[in-house]
Amino acid sequence: MKIFETMESNVRSYCRSFTDTFARGKNSTLFADTGKSFIDFFAGAGALNYGHNNDYIKKKIVEYIEADGLSHGLDMYTSAKEEFLSTFSELILKPRQLDYKVQFCGPTGANAVEAALKLARRVKGRNTIFAFTGGFHGMSLGSLAASSNRYFREAAGTGLHDVVFMPFPAGFMDSIDTIEYMEKVLTDGHSGVEKPAAIIFETVQAEGGVNIAPIEWMQRLRDLCDRHDILLLCDEIQTGCGRTGPFLSFERAGITPDLVVLSKSISGYGLPMSIVLMKPEIDIWRPAEHTGTFRGNQLAFVGAVAALHYREEVQLEEEVQQKAKFIEEFLDKQVAPISEKIEIRGMGFLWGIDVSKTENRKLAGDITSLCYQNGLIIERVGRNDDVIKIMPPLTITMAELEEGCVILQQAIQKSFQDQALEVSV
Repeated sequence: MKIFETMESNVRSYCRSFTDTFARGKNSTLFADTGKSFIDFFAGAGALNYGHNNDYIKKKIVEYIEADGLSHGLDMYTSAKEEFLSTFSELILKPRQLDYKVQFCGPTGANAVEAALKLARRVKGRNTIFAFTGGFHGMSLGSLAASSNRYFREAAGTGLHDVVFMPFPAGFMDSIDTIEYMEKVLTDGHSGVEKPAAIIFETVQAEGGVNIAPIEWMQRLRDLCDRHDILLLCDEIQTGCGRTGPFLSFERAGITPDLVVLSKSISGYGLPMSIVLMKPEIDIWRPAEHTGTFRGNQLAFVGAVAALHYREEVQLEEEVQQKAKFIEEFLDKQVAPISEKIEIRGMGFLWGIDVSKTENRKLAGDITSLCYQNGLIIERVGRNDDVIKIMPPLTITMAELEEGCVILQQAIQKSFQDQALEVSV
């Protein structure tokens, strides 16, 4: 432990909450070097939808390595990339009647956001972007400019420009008709707000506190963009790849964004990979206008192909729906009754337990710390980190899911009881 504290930067984060040194992982279980095991309700911040060391995906990657498959390819034509594009088209795009071209970006989702914003500005010839309160899109300057968290924004050390924040229809400003508000901003010659090139949104604000955009709102947002010649950019970095049920979370609204960014679990194995999906007419890039040394992660392509086939073979979407129903019922019957100040929201394999109404800024931290002591890894999100986020791998067994939920329920029960005792004293 001392080597980390001595040599690693103070910027380290998750290790301050999950203090063990982890040696290996399998499906939904992490193992510390002490031998202690933990159920994983964190899933690499959404990068491990298919679990740790998924056997099916691992086998394909190992076979590729043993055959001396290309390990690095920039944006050259490679067999691994070709297979990914073909598989992604056949299994994801065509069945959904989506006509997108694919841009391979640098390793992280933030780079895909940067590329999408840059392209939107070039296409429309405008600088402004509309983003939403509670949104999170990355830590690089362009993506950070579209992220609302003040703590992260202040760390930039410089101005973050050309983004105007609009109220999101859930959470902090849910009483405002945000579409009507944007309509007035766009049509009022005295609003003082420039017409944007694009509007970037999340169907579920995961880091923002599991705030869910209503279906009707998303449909109205699509219509607003069409009427005002604005590109609609959907951030699927954490909600995509089946996290909310369907492979793409915007499917439930029956809309087609102009641009989509994917990362995290797209590689299937936790390997760095990010892409931008764009309508063909938007692809006005000239060669090498947006590059990156690791935009051709060959092992990620192999993992991504395996993951897409794996989903089909095990009928993962149907399995997620069944297990999601268990989570919803458990939270409704076993967690919500603990206190009237608990609010539950979520869908698929992304759920939030909001304890902000207690006005105890330590409570959520006490709950997740107690969970960790009892063998469950789970994080906090939202304003003041008051929302406990449930995000296990989609492949978690029912037994592990039930065990993890019980640990969580017991931690919440005890923390509320301890808080009541403190108040009475």
